[in-house]
Amino acid sequence: MIPSVNSSGSRTIGLLSYLYGPGKHEEHTDPHLVTSFDGMSPDPGRDPNATLKDLQQLLDQPVMALARHARPARHVWHTSVRADPKDRTLTDEEWAGIARRIVAATSIDPGEGQPGCRWAAVRHADDHIHIVATLVTEDGHRPDDYRSGTRAQAEARLIEKELGLHQVTPGDGTAAQRPTSAERHKAERQGRERTAREELRETVRRAVSGARCDEEFFDRLAAAGLLIRKRAAPSGDLLGYKVALPDDLNKDDEPVFYPGARLAPDLSLPRIRERWSGEVLDLPPSRQEEVIRTGPGTPAAARRGTASAAWQAVFVVEHGDDADAAAHIAATGEVLDMLAKTSAAHTRRELRDAATAFERASRSHVRAVRGHDHALRQAARDLVHGGPALGRGEDGATTAMAIDMLFFLITAAAHWHAKKGHAQQAEAAALAGEHLRSAYQGAAARPLGVLYQRGRRLSRPVLQRQTVLLREALPGLAEQILAEPGWYALAATIAEAEAAGRDPAALLSGAVERRELGTADSVSDVLVWRIRRTADLPADASSLPDNSTAGLQSAPRRTTTKPSAPGRRRGGEETSSKTL
Repeated sequence: MIPSVNSSGSRTIGLLSYLYGPGKHEEHTDPHLVTSFDGMSPDPGRDPNATLKDLQQLLDQPVMALARHARPARHVWHTSVRADPKDRTLTDEEWAGIARRIVAATSIDPGEGQPGCRWAAVRHADDHIHIVATLVTEDGHRPDDYRSGTRAQAEARLIEKELGLHQVTPGDGTAAQRPTSAERHKAERQGRERTAREELRETVRRAVSGARCDEEFFDRLAAAGLLIRKRAAPSGDLLGYKVALPDDLNKDDEPVFYPGARLAPDLSLPRIRERWSGEVLDLPPSRQEEVIRTGPGTPAAARRGTASAAWQAVFVVEHGDDADAAAHIAATGEVLDMLAKTSAAHTRRELRDAATAFERASRSHVRAVRGHDHALRQAARDLVHGGPALGRGEDGATTAMAIDMLFFLITAAAHWHAKKGHAQQAEAAALAGEHLRSAYQGAAARPLGVLYQRGRRLSRPVLQRQTVLLREALPGLAEQILAEPGWYALAATIAEAEAAGRDPAALLSGAVERRELGTADSVSDVLVWRIRRTADLPADASSLPDNSTAGLQSAPRRTTTKPSAPGRRRGGEETSSKTL
């Protein structure tokens, strides 16, 4: 249940005319009063003898009783209270009770013998009501409505519990503005799945991801088909921008423009430019265009770079200072946006949903200090310049590798938000992680299946020797790994690394010591991607000849030192992140 307290107004009759009218797009149905300050106010909606003027004069009476110079210039208080879409339809009596509790909690009409303001609650839709009040109490004083929005939210949490409604996670004022009911109705009439505001927010967010200057950002907006209006100072310096969908028109058939800050707090031009500090803007002009157009070469290379950047960022989120952690979390949103944009069809939907969910987790009151998040922003840039992945071969396998690493990063972000008391952000990050799980399953099935078959074909002596190696290197996890179906994929990876001249014991101990694995759903899967990335092995083993591990059964046994116990710190690093 979401109460939304609006700015004070000056015309009671104007607000009542809107609430009892058809709405901007004929969305208001059966406008009527559910309750009021005295329970007997005239209802212009259902009483043919009552008029809007009657209700307005009754509400304004304490205001008009004051001397003209003593009347507040803006005396109309207005809030809407909206139920969650998943909630049942509440009765008028239930809405009346909710209205009375909201005006009491906000001190508009505190009750218990205290003087209150006059107010009325109007319902013109199934899912919400509007409360109108005039900000002069019956004894001629101004009510104590300071922080009325916060108090209304706190009361709404109690109402949700008592009425068995969906319990909204408390926010902190950093969320993007929700679409209005008029915007939702308009989207429904136009057959859109989302409102124009939501479409614009996602498009602008993607245009920002990996961008390094104003020119590149606006070029991306134009390429996405948006209409753009720029606001400049008399000096010519760019101050801000607005965007619109070409087919989202108002009643005068003109495009409806939204400023960036109205889409999300971090999409204003000044906040966007903060992301570019320390990057291309600090280069000489002659170098900027060269850097802007530099790409990673291939989709697979971009995804490997993404996995590496995510792997390093986990440590910053877990052990860095708050400003750096916030910057890395925000940059993670950019990576998710670009991974979704360039992914193959079978993973695109889940990755897009993950990016959409994580958008809420990318902002908090902890102000990000940009610059140290360069590796993640470069990863986002490389993804978009590397082009779309085909979803098979090395592209598909490195996608699974990148998702695996990003899951660790997003889980670390969820834990960071939870420790800070950022409930909505922690919940959003956890939801993004669930979407990543689904995307991972689609991306990893084929490459892990190839490795599984390759591992099954290894000779018995090789498998026995690797089993001994695993038990020595990872005594606390070995039996769990050996019982997993993914053990054969890991065995094939170890064999391939050994054939390439790498020390398998060192790779195993390094992969485990760097990040804890005790809570992994599939430890073997995670170790496969860590080892293949660390040893620079092809992510897709299907391109290797079947005899790529030939001769290993007679290879000499490497002498290794016994590694540290799993989960022990190495270089100060440790995590409790749940893996894929």
